[in-house]
Amino acid sequence: MYIRSNDVCNVEDAVKCFNSIEFRDAVSWNSILTGFSQNGFSDDALKFFCNMQAVSVRIDHYAFSATLRSCSDLAVLQFGQQVHGLVLKSGFDSNDFVSSSLIYLYSKCGIIVDAKKSFDESCKDSSVTWNSIIFWYTQHGLGEIALDLFHKMQELGVKGDHITFVGLLSTCSHSGLVKEGSKILKSIQPTYGIPLRMEHYACGVDLFGRAGNLTEAKDLTESMPFEPDSMVWMTLLGACRIYGNMDLAIHIAKSLLE
Repeated sequence: MYIRSNDVCNVEDAVKCFNSIEFRDAVSWNSILTGFSQNGFSDDALKFFCNMQAVSVRIDHYAFSATLRSCSDLAVLQFGQQVHGLVLKSGFDSNDFVSSSLIYLYSKCGIIVDAKKSFDESCKDSSVTWNSIIFWYTQHGLGEIALDLFHKMQELGVKGDHITFVGLLSTCSHSGLVKEGSKILKSIQPTYGIPLRMEHYACGVDLFGRAGNLTEAKDLTESMPFEPDSMVWMTLLGACRIYGNMDLAIHIAKSLLE
């Protein structure tokens, strides 16, 4: 409860609760380690991981995944490689979440070969590792490869989730693949049965906005079944700035202020 509030004072209370436990098992260690990792306290997460090793607590896939994510956030490749070595010794390298965290680590640190190797060695039977590698190609502007991976997912019968489509739409947006992105956006709910979320609409607005299709971006915003959040409006406002559409920018600015 305390650690999920993402407040420094409450994190201290979380640590006090943890320290008051007489017999700490893997669950209590993982709770605070994962909480640190997910809420941006990556330095603390790595310290706790080292403490877990010192007191010989059993380290499982939850702990490895959280620790590798913290290594990614801090871009501490050497420590991450050491954790990777422990993962291999412990036999958790085939776990989806650990593999995903390894892909994320090597991607963040620009180690292309190891990111791809971690993906190739993963089980690939869920969308978790596929999402990580798709996002990696997205970040590096390799949209065509990311789309090919999605088609490979479909061939293998792996179902994508809402995160998969955020990655694909981002890929199309950053790679200028407007036609492909538009097709994906229209197919998410009817074809894959995944309800459209705010993130999908934001990516769609970015897709059309980057390409200068401001009318389509505006129409998409207005077609949303819920109120657009500030990110959607700011994305559209950024497109107006690039293409000099002052009239639309004024309208969006009013919506942002509201």
